[in-house]
Amino acid sequence: MRRTLIRPRFSFSATLICPPGPSCLYRNGGYSSKVSALYPASSFSSNPRWVFTNFLPPPEWVEPFNDVSEIVSTHRELVPSPWVAQILNLLDSSSEMEANLDSFCKTYLIKLSPNFVAFVLRLDDLRKNPELALRFFYWASKQKKYNHKLECYVSLIDLLSSCGDLDGTRRVFCELKGMRFLMINSAANSFIKSFGNLGMIEELLWVWRQMKENGIEPSLYTYNFLLNGLVNSMFIEATERVLEVMENGKILPDIVTYNTMIKGYCKAGKIKSAMEKFRTMGIRNVEPDKITYMTLIQACYSEGDFDACLGFYQEMEEKGLEIPPHAYSLVINGLCKFGKCMEGYAVFEDMMQKGSKANVAIYTALIDSYAKSGSMETAIKLFKRMKSDGFEPDEVTYGVIVNGLCKSGRLEEAVEYFEFCRGEGIAVNSMFYSSLIDGLGKAGRVDEAQKLFEEMVDKGCTRDSYCYNALIDALAKSGNIDEALALFKRMEDEGCDQTVYTYTILISGLFKEHRNEEALELWNMMIDKGITPTAASFRALSMGLCLSGKVARACKILDELAPMGIIPETAFEDMINALCKAGRVKEACKLADGIVDRGREIPGRIRTIVINALRKSGNSNLAIKLMHSKIGIGYDRMGSFKKRVKFRTLIGS
Repeated sequence: MRRTLIRPRFSFSATLICPPGPSCLYRNGGYSSKVSALYPASSFSSNPRWVFTNFLPPPEWVEPFNDVSEIVSTHRELVPSPWVAQILNLLDSSSEMEANLDSFCKTYLIKLSPNFVAFVLRLDDLRKNPELALRFFYWASKQKKYNHKLECYVSLIDLLSSCGDLDGTRRVFCELKGMRFLMINSAANSFIKSFGNLGMIEELLWVWRQMKENGIEPSLYTYNFLLNGLVNSMFIEATERVLEVMENGKILPDIVTYNTMIKGYCKAGKIKSAMEKFRTMGIRNVEPDKITYMTLIQACYSEGDFDACLGFYQEMEEKGLEIPPHAYSLVINGLCKFGKCMEGYAVFEDMMQKGSKANVAIYTALIDSYAKSGSMETAIKLFKRMKSDGFEPDEVTYGVIVNGLCKSGRLEEAVEYFEFCRGEGIAVNSMFYSSLIDGLGKAGRVDEAQKLFEEMVDKGCTRDSYCYNALIDALAKSGNIDEALALFKRMEDEGCDQTVYTYTILISGLFKEHRNEEALELWNMMIDKGITPTAASFRALSMGLCLSGKVARACKILDELAPMGIIPETAFEDMINALCKAGRVKEACKLADGIVDRGREIPGRIRTIVINALRKSGNSNLAIKLMHSKIGIGYDRMGSFKKRVKFRTLIGS
């Protein structure tokens, strides 16, 4: 019997279901047989994916990996589904992105599963674009019959926290709380890590409570993530309590735990506590690593404890730990700042022998240290070695060289380097000018110093306090005190801070010119402006007053400083020295008696000060006489009373 195809009254639709590209997908993203490059709509082929239906089939949920259920061996890595690349191509941050995703999924009859969404959010393509990730996340949530799983929130919050997006993370967390997911261990660890990195303590504690409610026992990693979060939020006391629980519980702290705790102490400025925890590690047989030592070296450097920096560096060497370049830099810089250029150079040579490369900053620190210690020749040799090693000196290095040459009196060479920098286009900053102005001023070349000072503005250099002070000092010492005072006024008019050193220079200069009342006015002005006097400033004032016969006034000012918490340790010594040097031994003895009578210093110390002052002033006979007497420390008996032997008897006897 002959078969015929009867044409129906209604039209069938022929739909080819396959993703763009040469391959077609079947369930869960697997491949079917290849299709021709041409897809004629009117021709029927043997392709089994041609489907005749009145309606389109329902969209298929796609997973992020190919279906491997029929593969016996699963040792190979899973291959991402081709849908992943197609979806990533559509995530372009354009205003039509969501519409393009809708159109694509509708055309190929697919929907993205929660596993697919979580996988895409973990890809590097989105890691640096939190806004794009949020748009994709919210677009996916609008798919029909779709609900985000816990893993989607884990991936998104991890992405947002890694980008430092605090607001985005907080917004997504608020949605997460309303979903009432059952917390699992891996998700809890990830949340604690993410919230901890951003210092989100409330969110961190919420996750911790969820773990307790769901019976999830915290692991070592959980504790470490929690500690890191508490430290980042500076909840040091809470961190200490968690660590105490660990030390007394089943899960013992490891090196990461102690490093986190030490980091917290160092951030809080509790260096002593950090050192104690470091010692605890040894007691508990937890071996410190290079991170432990680097944290402590950094903290000690910030505190100015350069000996401790060197000690930790030597421990690292003894234990054979890898020493990072930054550790070398800190140790060398610390030693150089402390004036230990030889020790710094020894560490530098050790660094070079071990294959670590120096840098411009290390060379500059060594050059500066040698220059300040007076070894200018060694500083120049290091400068030349730096250039031969392929390092190009910067403006800081040249500034250090110019400053060192000026301090050592080699002004012509300093000027040559200065002119070289200007000719080569190297930025000439205030440090260059200040060094030269100071050097020229000390050499008595005040006119040249003033010329450079005026030139600074034309060259675009800001005149700072150091620069003003250098010229004011040069003018004051050369007897031009009125010009120095005029510059002091100009300094104020130009908005440059007048420092305690500025006042000290002028007070000393005014006393030398016997303009005592003006000097006292400047002192009172300094106090009224809230500038704290230093030992040097009080020394300038007290010596000026003592030499002008106003010892009582100096003592009164010293008494006024005590309530302010300013007690210069060598004040009396300086005053007695000044009086003895000026030949006013009687006044020096009177001052010594007053100091002892009022209980300001122990008699033995004052006696030693007077003996040394007499010896230094050339009154060796009086010094020997005082040394062999009971003056200051002995007593004269008058009946039942005893009275200390006064210093003034030294002159009267």
